[in-house]
Amino acid sequence: MSNAVIIRDVIKRYGKFTAVNGINLNIRQGEFFTLLGPSGCGKTTLLRMIAGFNSIEAGDILFGEKRMNDVPAHKRDIGMVFQNYAIFPHLTVEENVAYGLKAKHLPAKEIATRVAEALELVQIQQLAKRKPSELSGGQQQRVALARAFVIEPSVLLMDEPLSNLDAKLRVQMRSIIKKLQRRLGITTIYVTHDQEEALAISDRIAVMKDGVIMQCGTPVDIYAKPENPFVASFIGISNFIGCKVGQGVQPGMARVQVENAIDLSIAVRKPYTGEGIISARPEQLRISDEGMPATIMLSTFLGDFIEYEVLLDNGQTLQLNEYTKDTEKLYPDGAKIHVTFDPARVSLYTGDTQEVLSI
Repeated sequence: MSNAVIIRDVIKRYGKFTAVNGINLNIRQGEFFTLLGPSGCGKTTLLRMIAGFNSIEAGDILFGEKRMNDVPAHKRDIGMVFQNYAIFPHLTVEENVAYGLKAKHLPAKEIATRVAEALELVQIQQLAKRKPSELSGGQQQRVALARAFVIEPSVLLMDEPLSNLDAKLRVQMRSIIKKLQRRLGITTIYVTHDQEEALAISDRIAVMKDGVIMQCGTPVDIYAKPENPFVASFIGISNFIGCKVGQGVQPGMARVQVENAIDLSIAVRKPYTGEGIISARPEQLRISDEGMPATIMLSTFLGDFIEYEVLLDNGQTLQLNEYTKDTEKLYPDGAKIHVTFDPARVSLYTGDTQEVLSI
């Protein structure tokens, strides 16, 4: 049966270096949960702590209500899919998939049935008798997936499982993984540095930096309402625009001024006066009759949208996207325009601590 995974104040140190620094997470039963961040942020270290491969200096890891800190890795009832597949080269596909079931001493008939079902799920039943050396990278990854979930683990852990595949195959495999996880309902913790992969595959995402969680939420929350500039810049593309923040006319609103070009109201969590930072996605900016004066430096037609590189009169470069369904005009390079944005969609941060202000 699948388990929830609870992580409480977990710390991992290597000498004086703290790789995981007081992390708290509640991963729900049956959830597809992704640890996302740049190299060295601690995501794989945390995954290995959950697996039992790394020790825990402080805090607790629980599967359901059971504390796992001192439980050996082979007794944690986990499935693991590695970046390098880690399938046995001397065994056939079906022997690789059967390995974990044999270790559990299940009857031969049950093993054969479950292996056949697993191979059918990942659509490689016709390759059952082949050795890994006769398989493509994508086929080997399917073997690794089948071997991991055929044992029906309480928790499935995946460490950058698609990073060795080409771009097209990665998209195909992430779709297969998502469908399998939905069908089987296994609690899955997935590590990646690929933001698009995380957005496409996850129920929730924890964005990590320097051993701490910068934000945890659904893909929509993470993309649309980043809690800090790091998340805004790491997930997708963001334009950062300096502004001045003052008291608004109404309670719960702030007056936001961008140079002498834009003066508007943004709903905020608390009063704040001082320098601020606006984070706007390329699709949240728009060409208007008024706003920040700018010049089109480069226009790129990409079918469903037009990507503009624009240079503000103050010297800052922004990326602005217009969807072709919303416009009939393609601005040429060198065109003089004005840029503005929808205050309800952008994010606003304090200039000093970079704390999020916008709701």
